[in-house]
Amino acid sequence: MPGDTIWTIPNILTILRIFLTPLFVMAYISENFNLAWILFAIAGLTDALDGFLARIWNQRTQLGAMLDPLADKALLVTSFICLAIKGWIPSGFTVLVVSRDVIIIGGLAVLSFWGVDVRSRIKPIWISKMTTAAQIFLVIFVMIQRSFDLDFPGTTGAFVWITGAATVVSGVAYVRRGFELFSEESGEV
Repeated sequence: MPGDTIWTIPNILTILRIFLTPLFVMAYISENFNLAWILFAIAGLTDALDGFLARIWNQRTQLGAMLDPLADKALLVTSFICLAIKGWIPSGFTVLVVSRDVIIIGGLAVLSFWGVDVRSRIKPIWISKMTTAAQIFLVIFVMIQRSFDLDFPGTTGAFVWITGAATVVSGVAYVRRGFELFSEESGEV
């Protein structure tokens, strides 16, 4: 990959997002929700910024390609579990989000074990990027509501449904792509 040095600004932002995840959880557990949503918002901002900077500064690296989706999944899975434990979002919705990520990671591991070069053959798709953005927005929206004692149940419900639909569509798209790659590798095209 171009500019394959580890210490690029996009990689540093990704690593920052990884470190912000346990800080978010600690703030959340101690019920410092203002700090929790601010930390989450900063982490969400680093997600948008690291990819943008990697592209415009030509600083895409193999480390960044591996760490970025893992940082996203760690942050989002953790935050959805936290919100579900408090009953702020439906637990079934959280199971959907977590299951999608587990299926994707498991599928990538199986494909990699099968000999498929997943790094070069699976790229993020637009629906996945939209899903991540919707998930980040939903967490911030719910956290801000709780921090400021606001109540928009209809709006929250709509955001949950929209985010849930995007989660399902992106999950199906990745599973479908995984089966295509498996068929190509096994010669069953």
